[in-house]
Order: sequence, then structure tokens, then C-alpha cells
Amino acid sequence: MEPRSYGGETAQERRTRRRAALAEAALDLFAEGGLNQVTKRNVCTRARLNDRYFYEHFTDRDALLESVAQDMTAQGLEAVVTATMEAPPGIEAQIHAAVEASLAFLAADPRRGKMLMEARSAESVEKLRLASTRMIANAMSAMTRELLGGSAPIQLDSDLASFTMVSGVMELVAAWLRGEIDTSREHLTDLIAALLLSTADISTKLPGVGPGGSDHGSR
Repeated sequence: MEPRSYGGETAQERRTRRRAALAEAALDLFAEGGLNQVTKRNVCTRARLNDRYFYEHFTDRDALLESVAQDMTAQGLEAVVTATMEAPPGIEAQIHAAVEASLAFLAADPRRGKMLMEARSAESVEKLRLASTRMIANAMSAMTRELLGGSAPIQLDSDLASFTMVSGVMELVAAWLRGEIDTSREHLTDLIAALLLSTADISTKLPGVGPGGSDHGSR
């Protein structure tokens, strides 16, 4: 038996719409007033939904923010992967396209940049920043290894280098968004792409890989 439809929407479509409305409300409130403004009551009021619909999707505010951060990170990664696949062949062009797409993604919605800038405002938000950093770093490591093919470093080194670069780049972009760095988006794109390229293949800068492909020789 198919779910009943109201106003042309199925029950699942209504659930999806309400979840999206709650997420949008949370983003709006965070951008306008920071974490303290993101309360269950404020979110429901902004989304024009009552409490029961909030609890239909989220246990509390932290769960809502976690969902928002995960969705935003996934959307950003999708934009980056698409730009990389559409870029001309060659690792330089593809990494530059990836960086350009990531900054364009932040610029397209100021609320995204606000979340990045305010990521250290509270422990709960800091945890989300770290989770997003790891998610992006893992994707970057996999993409880099695919681009380098047989010349890629071992998995451990690729993962560590990617985590280091993504952590630093996120801090750099946050500082730029806060107006602490006086440079254009184009120059920032070129700089970040150059940094990523300089560490894309670190295998030539490390001691030889030991037996089993996981340990390096003596330093």
C-alpha cells in the first residue's frame, strides 16, 4: 500500500522537506548570531515547524549541527570532485580546479564561510570541524593517489600529508574570510594549489619504504 499523499507530496517527501527546512534554519541562525542562537526553539520558529518535527529527525541541537556539517562537507566534496573530473588532464590543472571549486563553494553561500570561521567557538562545533577535516583529507588522499598512480606514496604517508595540508588550508581560508589576509581569491587559489602540488608526491622526500610497505627506514 502506497503512502497517502497530501498536497501532491508523499509522507517521505514531507519528511525530507521538513528536515531541509530545519537545516536551513540552523545555518541561518548560526550565520546571524553564532552557536548560541541555534536553539531548538529558534530553529523551529525559523523553520515554522513545531517541536515534534524537530525530534522526528534530530535528538538535540548537536545532532542537527552535525547533520548540517556533514551535508555541507559532502556537497563541497561533490563540487570539488566534479571540477577535478572536468579539468584538463594533468595533476597541476586538476589540483588547481579542485582548489578553485572549493573556494567558489564557500563564496556561493556566506553561511558556509561563517561556519568555517566560527568553528572554534565551542567544543561541539570544534568536533564537527575535526570530523569535516578528516573527511576532506581522506578524499584528498584518495584523489591524489589516483592522480599519481604508480608514483603515489604509501597510504599512510598520503593520509598524513593530506591531513596536514587540509588542516592548514582550512585555517588559512578562515583567516582570509575574516579579513586577516589581504589578497584576492585568485591569488589564494594559486597559493593553495602550489602548496598542494608541493606535497602531492612526498615519496621522493622520505626514506625508503621498509618490508611490508608500511615502515620507513632509519631516519
